[in-house]
Amino acid sequence: MLWFGWFGFNAGSALAANGVAASALVNTNTASAAAMLTWIFYDAAKGKKPSAVGAAIGLVVGLVAITPAAGFVNVGSSVFIGVIAAIISNYAITLRTKSTLDDTLDVFPAHGMGGITGMLATAVFANEVGLIHGETKTFLFHLLALVIVGIFTFGGSLLLYKITDLIVPLRISPHGERIGLDISQHDESY
Repeated sequence: MLWFGWFGFNAGSALAANGVAASALVNTNTASAAAMLTWIFYDAAKGKKPSAVGAAIGLVVGLVAITPAAGFVNVGSSVFIGVIAAIISNYAITLRTKSTLDDTLDVFPAHGMGGITGMLATAVFANEVGLIHGETKTFLFHLLALVIVGIFTFGGSLLLYKITDLIVPLRISPHGERIGLDISQHDESY
């Protein structure tokens, strides 16, 4: 359902039933399918069992990655964007699992890295203004935007975290973690 709804999100952004909307719809489907298949095959190549969960993560990464580029690239580029985003996000998730970072749902490795990949790939492949068409201005603006947004969101999130943590502690006690959140926070278990 998410995949289907994303068609309305990307193609609907054209605000018309025209060629841009059709291109966005096709590119959305193609990038997502390419990312899903890449995720499955990449997991298999690493010796992991391909799974439905992996396929679902891959297709979401493809949807996230193609969103900035959906109406501005051709189908071949959308396949490449899906493939490269799946590999980068899969690798980022692997790195995250080896770290002590607390990102239970792998939000940044999947959505963050998929979005960054898609944003930079848009500047590379965009019709007539992309880096492969000899235009560097778009790519440089995307790099600048990536730095500005990264600093703003990290700094803003850290500030909001610190303020909220002063009001309501966001980390539970080690004892609460040991017995589980269902018991320590909600006083229930099933």
